[in-house]
Amino acid sequence: MMNFDLPSIWALIIGFGLMMYVFLDGFDLGIGLLSPLVKNKHERDIMVNSVAPVWDGNETWLVLGGAGLLAAFPMAYSVILSALYGPILVMLFGLILRGVAFEFRFKATESHRPLWDKLFFVGSFMATFAQGVAMGAVIIGFPVENGEFAGGSLDWLTPFSLFTGCSLLFAYGLLGATWLVVKTEHNLYKQMRKLIKPLTILLALCMLGISIYTPLINADVKAMWFNWSNIVYLAPLPIITGIFVLLLLGSVNSSKHYRPFIYALCMLFMGYLGLCISLWPNIIPPSVSIYEAAAPESSLKFTLVGVVIIVPFILAYTFWSYYVFRGKVVDTEGYH
Repeated sequence: MMNFDLPSIWALIIGFGLMMYVFLDGFDLGIGLLSPLVKNKHERDIMVNSVAPVWDGNETWLVLGGAGLLAAFPMAYSVILSALYGPILVMLFGLILRGVAFEFRFKATESHRPLWDKLFFVGSFMATFAQGVAMGAVIIGFPVENGEFAGGSLDWLTPFSLFTGCSLLFAYGLLGATWLVVKTEHNLYKQMRKLIKPLTILLALCMLGISIYTPLINADVKAMWFNWSNIVYLAPLPIITGIFVLLLLGSVNSSKHYRPFIYALCMLFMGYLGLCISLWPNIIPPSVSIYEAAAPESSLKFTLVGVVIIVPFILAYTFWSYYVFRGKVVDTEGYH
């Protein structure tokens, strides 16, 4: 009977789920972050309507990633949540506030709508920044003793984690701007197009900073990236990332409005891939691997059956919802 590397399979599933969440809910949150820059009420309505049919479904991937972590790597789930209570609570509160504001702004009176617009921005900012802070804390790593978190309640609060929090603001802002270039027209389209270049440059600088700092705090990452035997295999990652940055900057005035969004996704994917390669096979940096944190093999097999059934359905309804609501949002009524 064929033997499968179940911990690796589960790590790839969870990684895929988190990547899909960043890609899809990233531009939702990015629209919230950019909303204060748009003063025209009608244009703000168009921004929100561009994601109204899909935004809640995008969060399915976050649930999949969290549930998968609990099912496949309960030790990692316990340690990471214990270490990140602060940013996770802020993220959840921000997501709830963003969702409430999203729905209530449509039903509010004209006098109350500006309040919900502000809360829409606040919720998006809280959720995005908290996710970035959590990412930075994971990169730095957590002390683990006897399978439990052995650090303090504020260990996640470091200059580096605050820096990664700011970096994710630029990343989601870029996704939001490029998404609106795809979905809108006229003045709003032109305004978003102007934001792409500065956001791309800021994000590229942040990614460079993270890439430089990560090997300095993690000896294993330094040994991997600066080992001559690995350079041939790893060098294409930063090179390809740089190519996508240039393509994104060059696509701003393209008649193919989808190109900036595709290039932004590719740029973020390369950064995500580089981070995953740097930390592999550790699921709790700097020293706990996926094999040490994995659930019993019987549990991995049982839950894998459910994932194999569920994920294709999630992919199918995600694709279908985006297909149905394709095209430009021409007014507050719908698409064409």
